Amino acid sequence: MPHRPRIPSPGRRTVLRGSLLVPAAALPAAASSAPALALAGRPEAAWGVQVGSVTASSALVWVRSDRPARMLVETSATESFRRARSWYGPPIGPGSDFTGTTPLYGLPAGEQVHYRVTLADPGDPRRTGKPVYGTFRTAPARRRDGVRFLWSGDIAGQGWGINPDIGGYRVYEEMRRLDPDFFLCSGDTVYADGPLQPSVALPDGRIWRNVMTEEKAKVAETLDEYRGNFRYNLLDRNFRRFNAQVPSVVQWDDHEVRNNWYPGQILDDARYTEKNVDILAARSARAFHEYSPVSTPHGSARRSRMYRAVHHGPLLDVFVLDMRSHRNRNSPNRQADDTTGILGAEQLRWLKRALAESRAVWKVIAADMPLGLVVPDGATDFEAVAQGDPGAPLGRELQIAELLRFIKHRKVTGTLWLTADVHYTSAQHYAPERAAFKDFAPFWEFVSGPLAAGGFPANALDGTFGPDRVFVRAPDRANVSPMESPQFYGEVEIDGDSADLTVRLRAEGGAVLFTKVLRPGRTGQ
Repeated sequence: MPHRPRIPSPGRRTVLRGSLLVPAAALPAAASSAPALALAGRPEAAWGVQVGSVTASSALVWVRSDRPARMLVETSATESFRRARSWYGPPIGPGSDFTGTTPLYGLPAGEQVHYRVTLADPGDPRRTGKPVYGTFRTAPARRRDGVRFLWSGDIAGQGWGINPDIGGYRVYEEMRRLDPDFFLCSGDTVYADGPLQPSVALPDGRIWRNVMTEEKAKVAETLDEYRGNFRYNLLDRNFRRFNAQVPSVVQWDDHEVRNNWYPGQILDDARYTEKNVDILAARSARAFHEYSPVSTPHGSARRSRMYRAVHHGPLLDVFVLDMRSHRNRNSPNRQADDTTGILGAEQLRWLKRALAESRAVWKVIAADMPLGLVVPDGATDFEAVAQGDPGAPLGRELQIAELLRFIKHRKVTGTLWLTADVHYTSAQHYAPERAAFKDFAPFWEFVSGPLAAGGFPANALDGTFGPDRVFVRAPDRANVSPMESPQFYGEVEIDGDSADLTVRLRAEGGAVLFTKVLRPGRTGQ
């Protein structure tokens, strides 16, 4: 992207000030959900900072305090913070687990913004803690500037948490060095249903060791236990350092609540004293919003709404789906009439309208589950869209067929699907000439993950929408640890001159496993 003014990565001083304020080994002592009130001294922000909801002129800054405090954010074009602007945030207290966000407005488009967060004693504004530093780029206003972002998901799953012997979540440091404009986290941001053990013996005789907290020793049921699962990832130095530099776009899937959950489910699981999944989901959603820099979508009266559109300049819109909260129950998924599907009727209407109104060259549909990969739930039920029947659409496939037909007939160009969930990486091309359902335009789906979880073999394909698995890299057995197999993430780069979109599937360690270049305004590529 020759015309893009590539702003250098933030200085080492800024990032270190933001991420190493408290040594990682000392953080568990600060992990109590009720720190607080008896501690002497000044407010501290040992959990680092995050930024989300970044547009060409605005952003949302997140922090967590160790006690009641008031949030002050300063922004500047330089690390020296000359001519800084000040933004006064809300009081932070136990009602939000001592987390808080401050919106920033009137920012310059396509520029590097340096910021620092200071926490003040609400009773004495002169008593302040040490500032915590971060930086981010706003979305471009000009097409020629281009866009580059990463995506992946699945963090601390299947018993593999923060392992100090291998440097913790080291893939986050690798991704940080690529200096993307933002990171799309495609769900399973925590594994609230996946307790950790202090150590796990690997097949080759090595021992995996986990950093442990009280909340990660059992399945999450209470609000505080869900909060503790979101805090757990922030114990990792690489994770905090990444957050201080790279804005995030975060969605959720099942493990934020419980494996394969759906609305109305009543659990038959002895580990849970609370059997009503709707109650568990409400607690998790509250913790998710407390610990993620996510703005409530404009016009939404429900703070817990997850689906939304993220506009990132003239080249890119990202449509963040929620394929969990509005779905019907998991079943054999072969019903001939299904208006609820995996999105729900309201979300489907929103997505159609938003896609039709989008003027971006590229429209990324960020799905927390894949379309044509068969994901079972037990012996007879299915968890995602596909159910293994290669014929005409049935069950949840009916809703996806309706969406794909709409995209074709409304001539919505530049769509591609990104997801994680299945714990390997692959590229699928969907085309009507291979499909049982033919009334759609060809498109690509790219899968990448996990980031810090077990790897799994590739799922079977369902032929209803004609997928061709062009590339796949997956382990040959289930739940391969991050010490035995690399973690996976994807990169998307849109050139500011040609508007060509390049997808790279990457493995931890720097290897680019697969590359695909898509041309704007074309179909069937």
